[in-house]
Amino acid sequence: MNDHQLLRYSRHILLDDIGIDGQQRLLDAHALIIGAGGLGSPAALYLASSGIGRITLVDDDVVDLTNLQRQVMHTTERIGQPKVESGRAALLAINPEVEVIALRERVQGERLRELVRQATVVLDCSDNFATRHAVNRACVQEGKPLVSGAAIRFDGQLAVFDTRLPEAPCYACLFPEDSGFEDVACSTMGVVAPLVGTIGAMQALEAMKLVAGIGEPLAGRLLLLDGRAMEWSSLRLARNPSCPVCGGRHAE
Repeated sequence: MNDHQLLRYSRHILLDDIGIDGQQRLLDAHALIIGAGGLGSPAALYLASSGIGRITLVDDDVVDLTNLQRQVMHTTERIGQPKVESGRAALLAINPEVEVIALRERVQGERLRELVRQATVVLDCSDNFATRHAVNRACVQEGKPLVSGAAIRFDGQLAVFDTRLPEAPCYACLFPEDSGFEDVACSTMGVVAPLVGTIGAMQALEAMKLVAGIGEPLAGRLLLLDGRAMEWSSLRLARNPSCPVCGGRHAE
């Protein structure tokens, strides 16, 4: 870490839980962010400003006027640009020392596994169950921690799925693929702008905790936010031993 970095990250370094060693772990880390929209915007911005050394943004969409109400990584001037390119510009404007890889793709299968394999931590900032299940499956297969967020209307949720821990559940333990859950799009149901900022910023915090080894990870818990009442609730999650995705992972 050079003198410029010591100054840039000095407020982190002052924290006993981070210090120079923890900041170096952040600099050495690679965060894979699936989705460069409402959740991905604040998550990516905070990870870049905090010094995560490499960030891969994955999204196949372009910036639209309707995005700008909540997707704070994008600007009016970048309407029509790929979200990942707009996001890359925003992240480098905050911290030009971060390596930002912009992938305009809808990744799946072996390609998704390859990207997860290269990452230190994965953030699911997508908006549909199919992608969430695909990302979860790849994280279980590659043994990578997953930080998952969701937001709709005034309601948000946050969870960490880290199946490196023997008793930790995966996303499919909580939402089985065959459970019949239906996607609810904010394009039809709406979402209040600061809600995605809150959940996305907390995804960044949980990712940093996992990378730097800070505090207690959220693995095994689901946080729910009622934005109308401004009330948080926390649920303990149990691993499903017969889960088709992670059930046999720790079997002898």
